[in-house]
Amino acid sequence: MKRKAATLWSQSTAPDALMLSYTVGDDPFWDARLLRWDVIGSLGHIDGLKASGLLSARDHALLRNGLRAALKAVDAKSLVIGAEHEDAHSAVEDWLTRRIGQAGARVHTGRSRNDQVACDIRLYLKQSLLEVSGAGLDLAGALLTFASRHRNVLWPGFTHQRRAMPSSAGLWAAGLAEVLLDAMGGTAALWSRVDRSPLGSAAGYGVPLPLKREVAMRALGFGGLDLAVTTTQLSRGQLEAAVLAWCADVAHAASRAASDVILFSAEEFGFMVLPADLATGSSIMPQKRNPDLFELTRARAAMLDGDLSAVLQLRGKLTGGYHRDFQLLKEPLFRGIDRTGSMLAMMAHAVPRLGVNAERGRAALAGDSLVTDEVMRRVDEGEAFRLAYRAVADEFKRGVQFPEPTTEEILARRSSTGGIGNLPLKELRARHLSISRWATHQRNRFNLAMARLAGRSR
Repeated sequence: MKRKAATLWSQSTAPDALMLSYTVGDDPFWDARLLRWDVIGSLGHIDGLKASGLLSARDHALLRNGLRAALKAVDAKSLVIGAEHEDAHSAVEDWLTRRIGQAGARVHTGRSRNDQVACDIRLYLKQSLLEVSGAGLDLAGALLTFASRHRNVLWPGFTHQRRAMPSSAGLWAAGLAEVLLDAMGGTAALWSRVDRSPLGSAAGYGVPLPLKREVAMRALGFGGLDLAVTTTQLSRGQLEAAVLAWCADVAHAASRAASDVILFSAEEFGFMVLPADLATGSSIMPQKRNPDLFELTRARAAMLDGDLSAVLQLRGKLTGGYHRDFQLLKEPLFRGIDRTGSMLAMMAHAVPRLGVNAERGRAALAGDSLVTDEVMRRVDEGEAFRLAYRAVADEFKRGVQFPEPTTEEILARRSSTGGIGNLPLKELRARHLSISRWATHQRNRFNLAMARLAGRSR
């Protein structure tokens, strides 16, 4: 697609058309999701300019009204990045200036595209973290409900992919829920890094203007500032990597759950039952019921590792300050967040519909999986562990049949906190509630700031 030569940074010499196309690349495609945040970031920025005495009340009112109209145009998809635009910033500024005239040319005062895009991305990340965290909490909640419903359904636990000791459907789900809650609990630390305004750092070294950075910060609902103006560019790649590392942590928990479902619902195991409408068929084998959604969850988690790796490689070995390399951080960041959100939403949809086969699970415990129970039975009667272990091992090799405990006995012998006879569901639900309350508080703060800027709230 041919692009016009004019750019936000054009001076007297028109840039080479091929060079311009190469350097712009596919930025307009990825920037499309930043358009809304660019307008909102500009609404906060002009409040800072007015407070700094750099924008008259008249121009501030013109810009505010123009930007609010631009926000509606973005939502209506009538303000888009065209062939004549490099990015979201040029599209918004062009749209604004054509409608309000000279006042529109003041919107970039005290700002560089470097702190502008950093602001856009952080606003985008705040919304995305809340959405992904919500999906993760939904999945953790679904797992806790599954654990409560099937807490006494026994099946083998595995080590080295071999039957080891008794476990349960409840313990399986509770453990996965706790791992997810660990990751969700880490959202607050990540949030503290994202919830900082970069505006006023410009190209990385500030500007010789009396900017009141705190005013723009408060208008945009940020909790703090990047204090040193050099921090904003130094954090490029760092912040994206931190977000994707968090996504990978969450995704790996979902991936392990998916892998277990694939295994346990296979005919050879049969502990879990995959509903027909959550399975796909074969084009040649009419009997097949394939767990494609779980396989693709596992695959998306693997690809997310690639997104993180791309960011780590892009940021590596760069000196301080801005580098155009940063432009290519958007693709893996946006793609990784999308993948994480879709994985969690799909798993949260699927888990409540999974069935269990209690008979198959209990039958699979017979024999090897209960040998350790015999050791512990003797220990409970006073025999030294090492002596009991050796005696049972010798008897097992000779084919001795040990008395098989009942389901009730298996559960009763595991009454320690977190065992299959004493699942910590109450405690995990309390953690779930605490994290949910934190997320709700941050969502309300964020939404209130966005509504005020858009003119929907006083």
